[in-house]
Amino acid sequence: MKEDGMKGFPRIGIIGGGQLGKMMAQEAKKMGFFVSVLDPTLGCPASSVSDIQIVGNFYDEEKLEELIKQSDVATYDIEHIATEPLKRLQDKGYSILPSPYLLEVIQDKLAQKEILKKAGIPVARFMKIEQVTIEEFKKFGFPLVQKARKGGYDGRGVAVIRSEEDMAKALHTDSYVEELVDIEKELAVMVARNTKGEIRCYPVVEMIFDERANICDMVIAPARIEKDLEERAMEIAKEVVKALDGVGVLGVEMFLDKKGKILVNEVAPRPHNSGHYTIEACATSQFEQHIRAICGLPLGSTKLLSPAVMVNLLGEEGYDGIPLVEGFEEALSIEGLYFHFYGKKITRPYRKMGHVTVIDDDVEKAIEKAQKAKNILKVKAR
Repeated sequence: MKEDGMKGFPRIGIIGGGQLGKMMAQEAKKMGFFVSVLDPTLGCPASSVSDIQIVGNFYDEEKLEELIKQSDVATYDIEHIATEPLKRLQDKGYSILPSPYLLEVIQDKLAQKEILKKAGIPVARFMKIEQVTIEEFKKFGFPLVQKARKGGYDGRGVAVIRSEEDMAKALHTDSYVEELVDIEKELAVMVARNTKGEIRCYPVVEMIFDERANICDMVIAPARIEKDLEERAMEIAKEVVKALDGVGVLGVEMFLDKKGKILVNEVAPRPHNSGHYTIEACATSQFEQHIRAICGLPLGSTKLLSPAVMVNLLGEEGYDGIPLVEGFEEALSIEGLYFHFYGKKITRPYRKMGHVTVIDDDVEKAIEKAQKAKNILKVKAR
């Protein structure tokens, strides 16, 4: 730690002040750390629980350098940031975790897939395409999924092309194609690795997606799968973090196909939406774990204390403006429910505005309660 650290407590810098940055900052402050955040929006969600906000965009080299130089260790809550200045700063000895070299790989989904395949991680068959043409797609074979190499997020940058008739849906950008997996369930594992190589996995969770926007709608912990599949998924997650030499908490998203095979879909180099349930349901939340990991501290227990279900609160269709939450009081009457609102100043259709987690000894009852809360709570605009 630097000489000017707070009596041994590190100064944490977070690039990105959205909901993930906010929840990281909350855990860091609980532990007594000094927190700086960089975000272009004055009064961003994380600013309310941080010591300093630097206002600047994620590609502003001067602002990035300002944050890094006043921090003992820096991290990020978003992938879409400039890696070149961060790599230069890391090469000079500044601590940025996960490494910006890893982030550069994660930003290019094709490069990410190639590294995972080379490491022997199970992934769907894929192919780089030189041009977006029927001939290229035919070469690979229909049906297929076309994915933008860069910039995709929350369902954007993905096109399902089942036949030649779907070519109008094709993305005209630098991309690759992969087989359309016959999915039984979508799974995720949050895995933590600290600077000393200690690794811990959280329970395997099941993700349910909102088909309208292809955004994760519900997370069920633990996943309703057989024990052998659970163990296999956790082992794969550990292999992924080792292959990427990741430090911090990483979200490993997976497909379980109809034949019982587990395939890695993609990796998030940060706490992830599928790990929000850990705040109430695990001995150590994913956010505290991330802070522990990047600071080289011992990792906390990942024990699941109670089955839990998390539901995202998305902005309602047809509403754009200052958020207004309907059903708040009624939802709080549901036993075992925890309400989280992120503090974003503007709501938009399908924007992640908050989440609720329901804990219950019976996972099916937790699902029922979470679905009830989802039907009650509506994020509209004033």
